[in-house]
Amino acid sequence: MTRMKPSTLRIGYRYRPGRLAPDYDALVIGSGMGGLTTAALLSDLGWKVCVLEQHYTAGGYTHSYERAGYEWDVGVHYIGDVGAPTRTRRLFDFLSEGGLKWAPMDDEYDRFFIGDKVFCARAGKQAFRANLVAQFPAEEPAIDAYMQLLAQVGGALSMLGMERVFRPWQRLLAAPYRKWKTPAFMYEKTYDVLSALTDDRDLIATICGQWGDMGLPPRQSVFMVHAMIARHYLHGGFYPVGGSWRIADSIIPRIQRPGGEVFTYARARRIRVEDGAVRGVEMEDGHLIDCPCVVSSAGVDNTFCELLPAEIVQAAGYGERLSRVRPSIGHLGVYIGLQATAEELGLPRTNFWVYPSNDYDGAVQAFLDNPDAPFPVVYISFPSAKDPDYLNRHPGTATVEIVAPAPYGWFEKWKGTTWGKRGEDYEAFKAQLGERLMRHLYDRLPQLEGRVDYYEVSTPLSTEWFAGYRHGELYGLDHTPERMQQEWLGPRTRIPGLWLTGQDTLTCGVTGAMMAGLLTVTAIAGMRRMTPLMKRIYG
Repeated sequence: MTRMKPSTLRIGYRYRPGRLAPDYDALVIGSGMGGLTTAALLSDLGWKVCVLEQHYTAGGYTHSYERAGYEWDVGVHYIGDVGAPTRTRRLFDFLSEGGLKWAPMDDEYDRFFIGDKVFCARAGKQAFRANLVAQFPAEEPAIDAYMQLLAQVGGALSMLGMERVFRPWQRLLAAPYRKWKTPAFMYEKTYDVLSALTDDRDLIATICGQWGDMGLPPRQSVFMVHAMIARHYLHGGFYPVGGSWRIADSIIPRIQRPGGEVFTYARARRIRVEDGAVRGVEMEDGHLIDCPCVVSSAGVDNTFCELLPAEIVQAAGYGERLSRVRPSIGHLGVYIGLQATAEELGLPRTNFWVYPSNDYDGAVQAFLDNPDAPFPVVYISFPSAKDPDYLNRHPGTATVEIVAPAPYGWFEKWKGTTWGKRGEDYEAFKAQLGERLMRHLYDRLPQLEGRVDYYEVSTPLSTEWFAGYRHGELYGLDHTPERMQQEWLGPRTRIPGLWLTGQDTLTCGVTGAMMAGLLTVTAIAGMRRMTPLMKRIYG
């Protein structure tokens, strides 16, 4: 395949029916981390896989984009658990054939501005604990109890992954082991678990200071996923050297080697089901791609509400099941370019989390009730400072990103309009929201005021347009206790030939989606074929 120059950040091969191979062993809808992982591992097993991506570039939320001489990531703000040969790092290394390198952030990787107080998280299990104790010396017993809870999560998460691969009869046999490995508190709400340890609301707020990484505040989120995120970053945050687009770019060669390909501008209209089984995919241009194995990495909502006929969904029993889950909230993004380097501007390799108070759930509800209320969380990231290769691509510049929640309903009246052509009222509304978010940046880094060369604002409609999520959601399905106990949310479906992958089948984030891809391939290929591959990955 002929690649465009990396500076265009358009990764993949533009779809045309004439460019398809005569046959494929599997079709994967969506080139996010789950889809790419699934395709790459199947390819390693000798399958010829076709990945269909509706966007102009592959990678899903791992992609980057350029504008006005600057470059930003859209979802990979930091990754944990890759600073040592962990399971996460080894799978990244295998998929990229060692092509991905990781740059550590500052030891203080997350800083929490909670009302008029400032707290932080530091890298390293012992440093993390010591730092919490230094900030809350009277709460040392509660902090130690919390660390013990985190230690129990590893077994629970492994059990969750195993269950997602099991057939129903295997789940039944494994039930006693699951109960032993997954204490009941794992499925309780985060706030309920933490408030049983301490009544210090600032400590709870600091421990939950990363709740934006799953998009659900502590009185609503499930403790298991909170703990998963906390464990993921215990040894600090890291950023892919060369930018987040390098993730997809380094994985695609594995898919191409046995004759597969990743196609962009390739929107799937419908998953074809005939005589109760999958037969392939109908493309937006009407072309039919025949294949008895289709893997959807497009999200549960898209898969069952858009890609499959309603009568097939109802007949397979998914109608009632879908009522038990809901999409996560949408978000605003502000992408900022500056005509000076991160070093010259004093930009840190630390994420800023800005909260109006330590009552996270109260702040979210106030914001939903009144859009003029303070944003319940504002996340500020400095990608050009995190990436040691950034100045080689964009010398003399720096970038900043701001992310904040925003309900899809605020923008629904513009649904169906074309990106970049939504009218003056939409642009005015975006500008107003962007100015509010820029003020948070200037309040924390006043030296940037007057130095901004360029910025633009994205909304949940932007997410819908580019990522294909119908409600502009960032994290797929909300990570509630009920969602995490839905056994049907796994790779297997009731429709023969249809498989699921991505963050909805396991947990949110790049790593969650990557591990979901591993589970999907395990379910498709079976343990006998996967065992040699797993040995090659993990030794």
